[in-house]
Amino acid sequence: MSSWSTVAYGAALSAVLAAVVVGLLVRPRLPLVVVTAGVAAGLGPAAWNAILNAVDAPGFFTDAPIAVFPVSWQDTGSGVFATAVAALLLGFGPQRDLVGRKVATAALLTGLAALVVDVYLY
Repeated sequence: MSSWSTVAYGAALSAVLAAVVVGLLVRPRLPLVVVTAGVAAGLGPAAWNAILNAVDAPGFFTDAPIAVFPVSWQDTGSGVFATAVAALLLGFGPQRDLVGRKVATAALLTGLAALVVDVYLY
């Protein structure tokens, strides 16, 4: 199980990386889109880890035996939750007038950033 300080640390790292990635790769580069992606990348993994802590699910924290990509179910859930939160916040927020492909791209980049942080940085 993750301590709340670890959850907060991971959420903060995810938020920063997602904001950087979305800021670099999504066009047009709008500050509100970058901030929204960062918020989603923080909220999604925090919510997922809160669920795992509430139900006491240690089995989700077992890493796959792949040296270059030791992903766990916990890591995967963080990426999925970040993607879902980003799709909702961006799609109903600053990207509401864009085509779905652009919203999906920004949401996917947000989720990938959260996944990478979970797998490699904590």
